[in-house]
Amino acid sequence: MATLRSPAPPAGQPAPHGELEAALQRLEQQLDQLQAALGTREGPEIQQQAVALQHALARLVDHGTQAARRGDALPPRWRLARTGAQVAAQREALARAGAALDRAIGVLVPGADCAVYSARGVPGHVRSAASISA
Repeated sequence: MATLRSPAPPAGQPAPHGELEAALQRLEQQLDQLQAALGTREGPEIQQQAVALQHALARLVDHGTQAARRGDALPPRWRLARTGAQVAAQREALARAGAALDRAIGVLVPGADCAVYSARGVPGHVRSAASISA
């Protein structure tokens, strides 16, 4: 009994599963590069790596959708779950860093209705645009 096989891809083109594997590897590399950029605390580098990660994820979704339509084998669930966990961990770390930054800004730049010290060293109130002075 003969087994049915998928036709080979045209010469010079990787197999569809190979394209999906390459897209997943690229996503994993981008996650690592974003993690390294987060360690440097360089805003432009983090932004560049985050955008590259978004593009890598979009390519992976496209290749995964095409592979599923063709009935190709998809990467193991554990590998996709591990990658998802990395994204979640980075998102959590960024949220904590953002919250810490917000607290620091709140201490350094108080709100308009907070009491602050005046030039004489006594507490005074900051006038807002809605204040009326006689």
